Amino acid sequence: MSNTQQGRPAPAAIESERTALKARKVAFGWDRTPLHWVPGDPFTSHTINVLHLLLPAGERWFVHVYKQVLPYIRDERLREDVIGFIGQEAMHSQAHDDVLPHLRKLGLDPTPYTAQVDWLFEKLLGDRTLPPGRARKWWLMERVAIIAAIEHYTAFLGDWVLNAAELDRRGADPTMLDLLRWHGAEEVEHRSVAFELFMHVDGGYRRRVRTWATAFTALVFLWQRGSRFFMENDPTLLEGRATVRDLVRRGREGVLPATGDIIRSVPRYLSRTYHPSQEASTAQAVAYLANSPAATGRTAAPGGA
Repeated sequence: MSNTQQGRPAPAAIESERTALKARKVAFGWDRTPLHWVPGDPFTSHTINVLHLLLPAGERWFVHVYKQVLPYIRDERLREDVIGFIGQEAMHSQAHDDVLPHLRKLGLDPTPYTAQVDWLFEKLLGDRTLPPGRARKWWLMERVAIIAAIEHYTAFLGDWVLNAAELDRRGADPTMLDLLRWHGAEEVEHRSVAFELFMHVDGGYRRRVRTWATAFTALVFLWQRGSRFFMENDPTLLEGRATVRDLVRRGREGVLPATGDIIRSVPRYLSRTYHPSQEASTAQAVAYLANSPAATGRTAAPGGA
């Protein structure tokens, strides 16, 4: 696949890391999942719970943008990948959205925060009244590039959670672990699509750097705000607080991504030779999906994957 608009080849993909994409129908039962699904660790539980607040609106936005960019795709294989990506992202959005009623039953109403996230994706990053032609296409390509940057981090998180054995050792809720690992495995499985689409329709390096900065800043802001919201509104905590010290310590313990690993992921994405297939393992992701309780219609067993 070549970046014809920029006149230079796209970074090389590892062909063996590509797989045909399909949306897997899943269902999760939340009746037995506690609010603090990592036992005795509200901070870790809530830091990861932010996914349920961010992803439904974010992934609906991905689907909306990608439906608009389909006419610009001139490569049939990439078109098939994008259609598979759209199907998977739609299912991810629904699966995380289904967790929110359970949180309300447990006494934590996420509406004040999700309303802000909806505004971000639907208004700030939504369609704008622009004249047809260059301005409208510029905004579409800008959003395609933002999605590519975000997908770098969703794949990073997917790879992390597939290997986060410390969550199992601490007795994390198996249903929540299966949701996270099913989703994470599909993020690893389709990790190259957003980047390849960006390289196909635009590929400008300055745009890649600029939109990475936008996406990374927004993700850090939204995540810390979401963690703080959960901790402050948890009805079981008298003085719930979310601190950077807690984040760093949990990263060292292995129940959250290590801060150093997050920082080291930055220059990899910004490298001119970067390609997502160089990171994580499709084989590991596909192996998990073949045994995921939700993806195979079984019940998650105590003790996780």
